[in-house]
Amino acid sequence: MEETYKSLPAHVIILPSPGMGHLIPLTEFAKRLVHNHGISVTFIIPTESTTSSPSEAQKSVLDFLPGSINCIFLPPVNLSDLPNDVPIGSRIVSTVTRSLSSLSDSLKIITSGHRVVALVVDIFGTSALDVANEFNITPYIFFPSTAMCLSLYYHLPTIDQVYSCEYIDVPHPIQIPGCVPIWGTDLMNPLEDRKSEVYKRLLQYWEGLIWLQWLDNQPLCSVLFISFGSAGTLSSEQLTELALGLEMSEHKFLWVLRSPNDKSAEANYLKSETAADPFEFLPKGFLDRTKMSGFVVSSWAPQVQILSHESTGGFLTRCGWNSILESVIHGVPLIAWPLFAEQKMNAVMLTDDLKVALRPRVNNNGIIRRDEISRCVKGVMGGEGHKLRSRMGDLKGAAASSLSEGGSSCKSLAEVANKWKNH
Repeated sequence: MEETYKSLPAHVIILPSPGMGHLIPLTEFAKRLVHNHGISVTFIIPTESTTSSPSEAQKSVLDFLPGSINCIFLPPVNLSDLPNDVPIGSRIVSTVTRSLSSLSDSLKIITSGHRVVALVVDIFGTSALDVANEFNITPYIFFPSTAMCLSLYYHLPTIDQVYSCEYIDVPHPIQIPGCVPIWGTDLMNPLEDRKSEVYKRLLQYWEGLIWLQWLDNQPLCSVLFISFGSAGTLSSEQLTELALGLEMSEHKFLWVLRSPNDKSAEANYLKSETAADPFEFLPKGFLDRTKMSGFVVSSWAPQVQILSHESTGGFLTRCGWNSILESVIHGVPLIAWPLFAEQKMNAVMLTDDLKVALRPRVNNNGIIRRDEISRCVKGVMGGEGHKLRSRMGDLKGAAASSLSEGGSSCKSLAEVANKWKNH
């Protein structure tokens, strides 16, 4: 079966964001794939309810494509909830984002009969990259703009940390590496509003490229990953202690930072973004002092990709069950830092029963102090870590066996499925 699949011709899916200026360069790219390399292509085109699809302009381009290039128009999305004066970039991003479920449906159909080797998106379509990963399709970004623009995007996470105001309010030209300085008023439109969805998505994507490059350059099992998930929140005092404890440990770390909340550890539940700039709450000088050993990203990072990386040697987690399972699958020992729900019970299981985690002690005021944090980091990443990693390796093997064909999890699911089918 696999040999038959590999014998199928390569097929590329292209997702252009709305706008003829985005579609035309991608059609030229697709024609060269077809004519010069024998690769077939499917365009999957997002649409919105206020415009007719395909438009006359789209027809003028798409109707004259080679026969080995197919086109699918996704069901129109409703953008009526957006303000009338919403920037066009935000409207484009929203169209793509709200089309992801339809994109997933189309990918299911296409992948059933084609050997899909890539999903190509433009700069406004980065939200579709996660969908590609769900189907084990390698995603690519098509970037036909200038090298100056690419340098700006690539260094955007650094520039974002340098300035706290809007770029148009910066009192001097902004230096883009390799380019002439440029005033904030001359930057591209998506950077005009740093609170916009477009800006946040751009920043999130390019942050991801930089931290991945940083992680690739670290020694084997040398980096502690710190994340409290999408819902977990620390108090301001606790965030400071964690930062100083990481610094005190002198170990490498990758920290997904979210803004603190002094009222509830669950304050970010059901929120994908933090309200304030989380970097403002770090101890003064922390980023400069740890820039050679640590990397801090805001709000979100692809956890599974980090846990599966060979440089990751430990995980400081709030002990959510999803995170625990992902750690087991990849054999990563833990620092157990429970916050709410059943997480304290999970922490006891990890430390006292399975013995694959260390749990820092909380003082009488409910705070874990920096020296205790440093002790646990040194333990997991140093001497005690070898035993923890060995036991986690045993769990990893057991999990793989359970998930394999004929394994207990596979059998249990089959029993349920058969019961439903025969109902």
